[in-house]
Amino acid sequence: MPHIPASQALARFRVIDLTQVRAGPTAARQLADWGADVIQVQMPEHMRGDDTLGGQEGSDYQYTHRNKRSITLNLKEAEGIAVLKKLIEKADVVLENFRPDVKNRLGIDYETLEKINPGLVYASISGFGQTGPYAQRPGFDQIAQGMGGLMSVTGLPGQGPVRVGIPIADLCGGIFAAYGVVVALLERERSGKGQWVQTSLLQAMLYMMDFQTARATIDGEVPGQAGNFHPTSIPTGVYKTKDGHINIAVFGGKIWERFAEVMGAPEWIADERSQSKSARSVHRDWLNAEIERRLQANTSDYWIEKLNAAGVACGRINDMKQAFDEPQVQHLGMVQEVESPHLGKQKLMGQPVTLSRTPSRIARTTPRRGEHTEEILAEAGFDRTTLERMKAAGVY
Repeated sequence: MPHIPASQALARFRVIDLTQVRAGPTAARQLADWGADVIQVQMPEHMRGDDTLGGQEGSDYQYTHRNKRSITLNLKEAEGIAVLKKLIEKADVVLENFRPDVKNRLGIDYETLEKINPGLVYASISGFGQTGPYAQRPGFDQIAQGMGGLMSVTGLPGQGPVRVGIPIADLCGGIFAAYGVVVALLERERSGKGQWVQTSLLQAMLYMMDFQTARATIDGEVPGQAGNFHPTSIPTGVYKTKDGHINIAVFGGKIWERFAEVMGAPEWIADERSQSKSARSVHRDWLNAEIERRLQANTSDYWIEKLNAAGVACGRINDMKQAFDEPQVQHLGMVQEVESPHLGKQKLMGQPVTLSRTPSRIARTTPRRGEHTEEILAEAGFDRTTLERMKAAGVY
C-alpha cells in the first residue's frame, strides 16, 4: 500500500528514518503526523538488537511509530548501504541518532550523502553533540536530565535530585530536531540547498530550563528545589483542601487581590507580609500555611469552581485516568481510536496542535518490522528478480 499521508501539510516530503529508541523516533513521528512519508529503516529481524520500546506490540512502541512505513536493511553489508543510498537519492530528509563516529564508518554521514543529494536535509540527534569532549559518550534521557540541571530543581527542598516522570530530554530533543528539519526545508525553498541539522539531549535539556537558565546566566543565582511551589511567584503551587489537593496559580497584582477576597482574607492585600510580590516571597511559608488552613474548610471541587469564577487559575491534580475523563480533554478530541490490522482497536494520542485546513490524523497504525520493504524497494525501481536475490542474500 503506498504512502497514506496523515496530513497534507508535509505530504510532499519523504523522510528516511534511521533512528531508534525514543528521541529520533519522536522526531520522525512529528513529521509523519503532519503527512511526511516516513520510511523507518530497521535491521532485519534476525539481526536486531534491543531497539524497540517495550517490544513491537507494546503500547509505547505502538504510540511512537504510527503513520510510518517500515523497511528492513542490513546496513552491515555493502549492498544494504547501497540500497539505502539509492533511497536517499530521492529523499528530502534523513534522520539519524547514531553515535557520531558510526555514520562515518558506514559512509552515510552528511558530507557523503550531500554529494548524491545536494538538497538533503540531514538531521542528527545525539546525547551531547557531534563534536567536543563528550561527543562519543553514550547519551540517555536521565543522564541529560541530570547534566542539564533539571534534576537539581525538581523535587522537595533537601530531598536530593529527582528525575521528572517522563523522558523529557528525549522528547524535547526529538521535537526540536523535527522543528529544525521544517526550518531547513523552508529555507531550502529559497536556496535550493539542504543542510545539516544538529541537536542533542543535553542542548534540549538546557534550553528547556528556560527562566532557570536566565536566573543563572543573568542574575548569577543557582536555582534550587522549590518542591510543589513556584520558585519566584508566590502563591503558586499545590495546596491541600478538605478532600485532596489542587493547584493554584496567582500571577499579578489584580489576581492577588481577587484571590485574597475569595479566600475571605481581604486584609492580606494591605498586610506588609503579603502586600507585594517580594514580600510574599520572603514570607512564603507563613502565607502558604494561611492559605492551606483556609482551603481545608471546603472541598477541591468547591475551590476550583470558586477561584476560576473569580479569574484565579485553579485546577485538580489528576492521575492519567482522571485526566482523560476531564470534559475539556474529551472536547479537545486528542485521543483517536484506530484499528490496527495486527492488534485490533487502539486509542492513541494525536498531535496537540490543530490546523484548520490541513489537520493531522492517525492514518496508519504502527507497522511490523519490514512490513513495507518490498513495496518501498519496488517504488525505488528494484524488480522482482533483484528483490528475491537480495532477500536470499540477507540484504533485507
